[in-house]
Amino acid sequence: MTTPSVLFVCVHNAGRSQMAAGFLAALSGGAVEVRSAGSMPADKVNAVAVDAMAEVGIDIRAEQPKVLTTEAVQASDVVVTMGCGDACPYFPGKRYEDWVLEDPAGQGIESVRPIRDEIRGRVLALLDELGVAPVSV
Repeated sequence: MTTPSVLFVCVHNAGRSQMAAGFLAALSGGAVEVRSAGSMPADKVNAVAVDAMAEVGIDIRAEQPKVLTTEAVQASDVVVTMGCGDACPYFPGKRYEDWVLEDPAGQGIESVRPIRDEIRGRVLALLDELGVAPVSV
C-alpha cells in the first residue's frame, strides 16, 4: 500500500493547520505524508500555537506558513479544511473534510489548549480511518 498523504488547510496556515500537521506527523510516526498550507499565509506560525504544542511534546517552532497550491491539493489523498471556504481548490476524487474549529489567532494559551486537544482527537480519528496505528507522543 502507498503512504497516505494529508493536506491541512486554513486561511493563514499559522495555527489550526500547523497544530494538525504537527500532531499527524508525530502520531503517525512517519506513516503518513503531511502537508499544510494557507489561502492567505501569515508571516509566521502563531506563537501561542507553538507554545500549546510544546506543552504536549511536539515542536512546531521551525514551521513556516506556506501558500496553498493546486499541486499540494492534487498530491494529497485527504484535504482537511479549517475555515478556508471557497479559497480551497476542489478536485473530484479527493477526500475532503471540513473541521470547524475556533481560530486560535489573538487568543491566550488557556483558550488555545482546548482547540489543540480537539485537533489531537480529530487527528487520532483520521489515523484510524486511514488504517494507521498511532505512536505514543
